[in-house]
Amino acid sequence: MRNNHYSYFKRDISWLSFNYRVLLEAKDERLPVYERIKFLSIYSSNLEEFYKIRVSGYHSSLLESIDRDESLEEAKKTLVEINREVTAQEKEYDDIFNKMILPELKRNGIILYQTEKVEPFHQEYVRKYFNEEVFPYLQPMIIQKDDIHSFMQDARIYQAISLLKKKKKPERPEYTYAIMKIPYTKIPRFIELPSYEGNHYIMFIDDVIKANMQSVFPGYVIVDCFSIKISRDADFSLEDEDRKDIAEEILRKVRKRKIGAVTRFQYDNNIPDYFLRYLCEAYEIEEEEMLPSGRYLNRADLSKLPNPVGDSLRQQLPSPLRVPELETNNSILRVLRKQDVLLHFPFQSFDYLLRFLLQAAFDPKVLEIKVTQYRVAENSAVINSLISAAKNGKKVTVFVELKARFDEMNNYLTSELMHQAGVKVIYSLPGLKVHAKLAYIRKRSNDPTDPIKGYAYLGTGNFNEKTARIYSDKGLLTSNKEFIKDIDEVFRVLEGKPYMHDFKHLLVTQFNMLPAIHKMIEREIEHVKNGGIGYIILKMNSLEDRGMIDALYRASEAGVKIDLIIRGICCLVPEQPYSENITITRIVDAYLEHSRVWYFFNGGEEDVYLTSADWMQRNLHRRIEVAFPIYMESIKREIIDILKIQLVDNQSAVWIDENLHNMFKYNDQPPLRAQQAIYEYLKKSTSQ
Repeated sequence: MRNNHYSYFKRDISWLSFNYRVLLEAKDERLPVYERIKFLSIYSSNLEEFYKIRVSGYHSSLLESIDRDESLEEAKKTLVEINREVTAQEKEYDDIFNKMILPELKRNGIILYQTEKVEPFHQEYVRKYFNEEVFPYLQPMIIQKDDIHSFMQDARIYQAISLLKKKKKPERPEYTYAIMKIPYTKIPRFIELPSYEGNHYIMFIDDVIKANMQSVFPGYVIVDCFSIKISRDADFSLEDEDRKDIAEEILRKVRKRKIGAVTRFQYDNNIPDYFLRYLCEAYEIEEEEMLPSGRYLNRADLSKLPNPVGDSLRQQLPSPLRVPELETNNSILRVLRKQDVLLHFPFQSFDYLLRFLLQAAFDPKVLEIKVTQYRVAENSAVINSLISAAKNGKKVTVFVELKARFDEMNNYLTSELMHQAGVKVIYSLPGLKVHAKLAYIRKRSNDPTDPIKGYAYLGTGNFNEKTARIYSDKGLLTSNKEFIKDIDEVFRVLEGKPYMHDFKHLLVTQFNMLPAIHKMIEREIEHVKNGGIGYIILKMNSLEDRGMIDALYRASEAGVKIDLIIRGICCLVPEQPYSENITITRIVDAYLEHSRVWYFFNGGEEDVYLTSADWMQRNLHRRIEVAFPIYMESIKREIIDILKIQLVDNQSAVWIDENLHNMFKYNDQPPLRAQQAIYEYLKKSTSQ
């Protein structure tokens, strides 16, 4: 029963606190300047998706009275709160960029133009570049608010221009208005200009166009020119579709994203009121959709800023470690007959998982391979292995989650490739997303008492070799018979076959996961009541489900110590009477913290689970997720040691306080950066 005295952070305000923590990395002067620029880009990319998906829900609520957790009045207040916080963050973004990043670039001999006024020694180059490379792709369009206003594409930068005819000079000026999309497929966002007196010069394409704008409108005087941009609703729901129609329905809705409702209208905050009012009237922009920004929009493009100096201005990440037990034996399957192996990405190489699948594809004794696919890389080596397996006569089944947001088209195209190669492709379950990360191999054995041997991979992250270089995840390779039985049952469920037996070891949403979690929390409470220790560590990306938060509040009230390591959304409020035993740590560093780990002290027996599941409503109630226990003592100890390293990080970790502030953990202890320390820990353990 819910306690009415408990409080919760709003999900989307909590997410903004996380994205602000990303922005703070750009302020860290210990980092090379291009690493800081990378975090500026990530911050902007995150915010773009937030407005397309989350903020679109608020606009839908206001327009259509859609049911949601908040009342209509509360939704309005939250939208105002979101826009106020984002406006403040964007102002700080500009300060970081202009007062910290640009001077640091200049100190390293890199000058990024922040104006269309071109130095004399570059004028001819910029004029020639514009005429030859840019002008042919420009398509200026006149706006007449009651008659002509062209459609503005989602997430594209437009230059809005006010003009006066050269010949007419009436007492009251009659402006002509136009917009012009900045070409983005034919021309890079940043133009490298010739070096001069030892400095490297770079110019935004926006400013190259502005510097030559007069040649686009020869009969007019250019009065004003400012950048504007619209973000459109990219969310969609799928209800009651059966499997055979779901691919077609998803593709239809993905295409409609381009014409979705406006969720954000960004504009240069220097634009005069007369001009802004005209644009808003012409494009029917509502006040709650308006967000002032800086001179340059689509700042996720900063990830493409040229680096003419080289590696000294970038963070040098260590090479992935090798795993000795997998290096000393050519066959990974043979290793797994003797022991489980835990892989830590990106500290250890993702190649081992690729080898696991590729060896299965070419092993003549392998009969069958089954895999869940949520997000895979373009031109995926994982998919190529599965196609090879099918062509080699293996029975290959891949459960494809077409509804993986923004990866729908890639998942559909890879599904078509697999289908053409003879892979059995199964699409989403009605009403559910499949987020579990599983691969399962069945192989003939020489043992007459055990003629079919099973091997599996269970992970916290996707089968994606590109994100595995930058996401921190864990994956277990195993031939544990009990696990194999449960995994076989999971795939039976995914294939729509009758449910045969209870899961004995795996925790699976829609079946036994929620009761098991509550039981483990209650067990910690009982230990405290009996005079013992109650201790829980939970690491995940997001904690939003109120039922789970309430269970943690109750455990805290009972005296259970709880350490949360939550990267993103966290709706649990610390520093309250009912949460005084709970701390929240957030780590943002070179790699995206993505692994989900549950630790329960259990009177010293120490239960550890790895999982694909965050504690969010969608994960626990509308997805198929899997958590798996770690039984091998050495692997369990490794995971616990890593959790403890993360909890004492005093460089990249922050506490989350009762006001959602990111409070850095700087203290008088020796400096410790968790990701660096974990790499050293694993390096030491693999060399022994």
